Amino acid sequence: MIYVTGDTHGSYRHVRAFAREHSLGPDDVIVCLGDTGFDYFGDERDDAVKVRASLAGVTFLCIRGNHDRNPAALSGYHLQPWHGGEAYVNEAYPRILFARDGSVFDLEGRLAIAIGGAYSVDKQHRLANSHLWFPDEQLTEAEKRHVEQALDRRRWRIDTVLSHTCPAAFVPQEALLPSIDQSTVDISMEDWLQRIEQRLDYRRWYCGHFHIEKQVGRL
Repeated sequence: MIYVTGDTHGSYRHVRAFAREHSLGPDDVIVCLGDTGFDYFGDERDDAVKVRASLAGVTFLCIRGNHDRNPAALSGYHLQPWHGGEAYVNEAYPRILFARDGSVFDLEGRLAIAIGGAYSVDKQHRLANSHLWFPDEQLTEAEKRHVEQALDRRRWRIDTVLSHTCPAAFVPQEALLPSIDQSTVDISMEDWLQRIEQRLDYRRWYCGHFHIEKQVGRL
C-alpha cells in the first residue's frame, strides 16, 4: 500500500503508531511530502539516528522540502534506481529514500512524479538567530527543465504529482502566517507549478508545506 504524509519535521511518533496499527512492512511505502527532519543538521546526531532506526520496518519515499538538506550535496548519499525513477539513498538507512526531482515512480501501477523545493518564509528568522538555512532550498532552472523534460516524455500525462509546495492557485490563503509580510515571499516555485498544473493532464496532486489538511478540486 501507498500512504502519504508530510512536514514531519523530525517527529515520527504518529507515523510509527500508524505503522503498528496497520501492520505495515517493507513492501508498504509512506510518502513524506517534504520537511522530513532527516539530515537537517548534516551530521549524525543521536535523535536523528534513533528516529531512522525506529522507522526501519517501512519504506519511506521523501520529497525534498525547504527544511531538508539537498541529498545531492551530501557525501553519504548516492543515486540508485527505484520503481522506475531515481532516489538518493544512504546505505546506512536503505529504506529511507529521497526522490530525485523529476523522477517518475511506478507506485502500484500509477505513475507519480516528484517535485521538491519551496521558499522558507522563516528565512530571515533563521538567519538572524544563527539557525540553519539552505540556499538551494528551491529548484534551480536546470532542475525545473529536468522536471519538464520528464513530463515531455510522457506527453504531459501523469497519474499523480508529489510536491512539497503547491501551484499558486491552490495556495491556502487562510493558512498563511499573519506575522509574515507576504510581499516579501518568493512565490516563483508556486508560479512555476501553476504553469505545470495548467498544462498537465493528471489525476491527483499531493503537496505539503502549509501544515494543514485540505482538499481543493483535483488536488
